[in-house]
Amino acid sequence: MLKRYLPILTWLPHYTSRLFAADMIAGVIVSIMVIPQSLAYALIAGLPPVVGLYASILPLLAYTLFGTSRTLAVGPVAILALMTGAALAPVAIVGSAEYLQAAMVLALLSGLMLTLMGILKLGFFANFLSHPVISGFLTASGLLIATSQVANLLGISARGFTAAELLPNLITGLTDTHAATLAVGAGSLAFLVLIRRRGRQGLRAIGLPAGAADLLAKAGPVFAVIVTTLVTWHFDLASQGVAVVGDIPRGLPPLTLPAFDLSLWHQLLIPALLLSVVGFVESVSMGQMLAAKRRQRISPNQELIGLGTANIAAAVSAGMPVTGGLSRTVINFDAGAQTPAAGTIAAIGIALVTVALTPLLYHLPVATLAATITVSILTLVDVKMIRQTWRYSRSDFSAMAATILLTLIEGVEAGIIAGVVLSIGLFLYRTSRPHSALVGRVPGTEHFRNITRHDVESDSHVALLRIDESLYFANARYLEDTVYALIANRPEVEHVVLICSAVNLIDASALESLDAINERLKDSEVTLHLAEVKGPVMDKLKQSDLLDNLSGRVFLSTYAAWCELRQRKE
Repeated sequence: MLKRYLPILTWLPHYTSRLFAADMIAGVIVSIMVIPQSLAYALIAGLPPVVGLYASILPLLAYTLFGTSRTLAVGPVAILALMTGAALAPVAIVGSAEYLQAAMVLALLSGLMLTLMGILKLGFFANFLSHPVISGFLTASGLLIATSQVANLLGISARGFTAAELLPNLITGLTDTHAATLAVGAGSLAFLVLIRRRGRQGLRAIGLPAGAADLLAKAGPVFAVIVTTLVTWHFDLASQGVAVVGDIPRGLPPLTLPAFDLSLWHQLLIPALLLSVVGFVESVSMGQMLAAKRRQRISPNQELIGLGTANIAAAVSAGMPVTGGLSRTVINFDAGAQTPAAGTIAAIGIALVTVALTPLLYHLPVATLAATITVSILTLVDVKMIRQTWRYSRSDFSAMAATILLTLIEGVEAGIIAGVVLSIGLFLYRTSRPHSALVGRVPGTEHFRNITRHDVESDSHVALLRIDESLYFANARYLEDTVYALIANRPEVEHVVLICSAVNLIDASALESLDAINERLKDSEVTLHLAEVKGPVMDKLKQSDLLDNLSGRVFLSTYAAWCELRQRKE
């Protein structure tokens, strides 16, 4: 039972020096790589850069204790940073102490929600977001984040969390473009794009081993930070108007409790829930994918607890909401992390930087961080998925397009709420009109196929109707209409067999409809039979009166029903 809630007990007793060496290398690499990201994502949320560093220390330690993924790296991520900024903007002034307190409250609420959902095993709720909707939300969010960073690349002032807020400010501010800032931002952007696209091949071309070439290519943001910081310091670009990170407080994050302001908690309740769902979906998707590559597994419900405790840790250490990050997790995986201890080592590395090296970041240009964000975030714009969804399913594409448009126009909260509603709505629509087919026997076999698609044997007195969906309240009436239409169009039918091979559930509403169908067919002198009813479904039916009142019988197979009913006619 203890291992259920403390997954560290499953791997720590078997921890070896070999595993430690691998985790040490991965932890050091991650701690170096994610420092620019942590600073940048705090800026997206409208928070001081140091908050991003704080959110990369204690949360990693908490996840080491409670998380189940061996390679997931927890910390600030771009999507949650955007959602955090959008949630906090209406409740406090950016840069104020109240704004920072609100960020801590948001992290605490998210952490409490995630932890409670994990204890109650509610991880399945994340399934209500379909993949096209998630892809649409991430695409729109990526475009919003990239657009928001244009101002920092140009050295102008433009803030907002929707396209309607951002674009007018950017257009009017173009005339105030700062040349030196643009040079730093454009240079960083060009370098990062080049190193991402060609760096690996170029480094291998000059003779570097594949592993070293991959590592150096991924370290592009670190090189950009170092070079532009040195250039800004040497030429004193800050005095010429180039925005820099400035003073970052030295020392470990302060341990404190978020303020208990009931009205603030109430305002942030829904944003915290949405943020929790999005963070969980992003984290679990990444964790499951990487776990599968190593033939490992993660527990989604325990991941809720791991992410929940990580957010609580962020809240009590002056941090911001966190989740498993895409880029930092890939870096951790590729660097060879074997256990969550790599996260602890990374946290120690970031803590050392926070204690001793923050003065070196004073001259780091904000434009460099904007370039780092832009290059990394545009990977979320999934054009391939948009094209594929358009070709495959217009209804799914409609949901995706609506999510993209609402996120861009109304903001991330409206987009994600629309995504959930549309996902559930599409599911209800599709399952409310279940596919059904009259089937006939493939000659000389015991197989039955759709009479409109195959050359099969059929009998005018026996209607074999296959139902290709579970039966529940949303489609119960549709089933009645389908059966009634069948006997109305085929007056010679004496037996109707409902083939239930695809039925995994019959709820109370559907049971009532089956009772109604049975009585209606009796009145029409038609016998109702069931076939291929699954065990769990049959167990539930035995607790009702349907089987006792059924005018026909329940057959083990469609073939058995076919043989017996044809013999009766003969």
